[in-house]
Amino acid sequence: MATNELNPLYRTLVGFDRIANLMDQAARLDAAPGYPPFNIEQIGDDQFRIELAVAGFGQDDLTIEFKQNSLIVTGQRKQPETQRNFLHRGIAERSFERRFGLADHVRVGGAKLENGLLTIDLVRELPEILKPRKIEINNTVAQKPKAKVVEASAANDETEAA
Repeated sequence: MATNELNPLYRTLVGFDRIANLMDQAARLDAAPGYPPFNIEQIGDDQFRIELAVAGFGQDDLTIEFKQNSLIVTGQRKQPETQRNFLHRGIAERSFERRFGLADHVRVGGAKLENGLLTIDLVRELPEILKPRKIEINNTVAQKPKAKVVEASAANDETEAA
């Protein structure tokens, strides 16, 4: 879906630039390569886990970066010191960059690399102001505050002065 196909929609959505950008990113991600394969799992109401199969990559070869609601995982293999002669090469050790769009208030809780599987834990932390809260209903009717009569008090002051 091209951006110019959505231009009429963008003109009517004032202040929704983030939604438009997300739609553009999603259209570009459909053409993204499938390497490395990954899983996204919801493990709680506000907890998620991303698992990437990164066989052949060590901890020093991987970078995880979070910026502007995007999680970017990059793998850069260093060249081996010795030349190897493969009869069959089925483990892809090519460099990659995988991007994940994250919702507002989602942060990275931690990451670990174990047995060729990179696991990234994500946590959604809503600020207190955005969390649902219960509002008490008061049964008493609010009464109007009584207005002071300024003229009467001014007349009393004049009588007291005389």
